[in-house]
Amino acid sequence: MSDPDTDAAAGRDTGSGPVRYERDGHVVTITYDRPEKRNAIDGAMRRAINTAWDRFRTDDEAWVAIVTGAGKAFCAGADTGSTTGNPAGDFPGSFWERPTVNSLESGWEIFKPIVAAVNGPAVGYGVTLLTWCDFVIASEEATFSFPEVRLGIPTIVGALRLPRMIDRQYAMELLLTGETIDAARAHEIGLAGWVVPHDELLDRARSLAQRLTAGAPLAQRAVKEMAVRGAELGTTEAIRFGETMRKVVAATDDAAEGAAAAREKRPPQWRAR
Repeated sequence: MSDPDTDAAAGRDTGSGPVRYERDGHVVTITYDRPEKRNAIDGAMRRAINTAWDRFRTDDEAWVAIVTGAGKAFCAGADTGSTTGNPAGDFPGSFWERPTVNSLESGWEIFKPIVAAVNGPAVGYGVTLLTWCDFVIASEEATFSFPEVRLGIPTIVGALRLPRMIDRQYAMELLLTGETIDAARAHEIGLAGWVVPHDELLDRARSLAQRLTAGAPLAQRAVKEMAVRGAELGTTEAIRFGETMRKVVAATDDAAEGAAAAREKRPPQWRAR
């Protein structure tokens, strides 16, 4: 019989539920697993999603994440008929004073690389999630939409994030029409970096994730944080921040290992320390 403590230490999934978490070496796969509801997010699933992403960001052995959906959908957005709590989280924000920053979609800072493997429809929350991912690989069967305006409500975080990811006019077309686009169009406008045959989706995502483990994890996180924060800073402030980050990372064990490996003409052995 499998020992739960051993499974957890090895990164294997330790239970069933609406989200599966599995680690293979340094690559984590987080699967939204509520296929009977097209992976729509209810209160219980929100809690499981947040637990999975918190586990990823705090596990020193987890360097890269792949996020995907079970069944025919990636994520169908919020389950508005849920009776298990608020899909936005236990604290969805106050009217003015406290904004909602209680999930990856709403702004948790995770600077480890994240690869999205979009296996089917991505709706609302599902597309917002993609705007926080570094790479989006789409199945030929994937579709993308922000339908909120057709329901009489605004998209907020999506409206902040999508125009930073793709051309503003294409972003506004999605946000203001509520229309659905296919994978080919998503690739054309830059929302999806790659479109692949459906049966090859996870293999392609795993291949990319494995390539990412060749880079020094702490250096990668510094680069990602620079890319995120730098866009919100003036040029001089951004460069000053970046040079500070460079000095911090240069003092790590991995930086010493990288230099030694280059001298000795061998592959580096990263430890994320």
